[in-house]
Amino acid sequence: MICLIIMIPFLIFAIVLSRGKGAFLIAGYNTMKESKKEIYNEKALAKFMGKIMYGYSFCILLWALDGVFKTEWLFIVSVVLFIGLTVFTLLYANSANRFKK
Repeated sequence: MICLIIMIPFLIFAIVLSRGKGAFLIAGYNTMKESKKEIYNEKALAKFMGKIMYGYSFCILLWALDGVFKTEWLFIVSVVLFIGLTVFTLLYANSANRFKK
């Protein structure tokens, strides 16, 4: 039940970001100076982070299902997906200047 309560803000955040809004909520981006923010495509960055948040929400859903069905393999799959998604996000977002205008 706790996992589902945690998942709700993640889904709301994912919906807002996937619409290209709410980039000010992204850590790191919101602390940049305005001159640096102008370099980045805010809408593309927000949409990408929205997709990532959907992935994290799915991992949390798998954790909740693991609690319901008491299967260890479901928890392992969700942790592997969570770590894999995090590594992918770090590599994708920080290579090749993808979100610069």
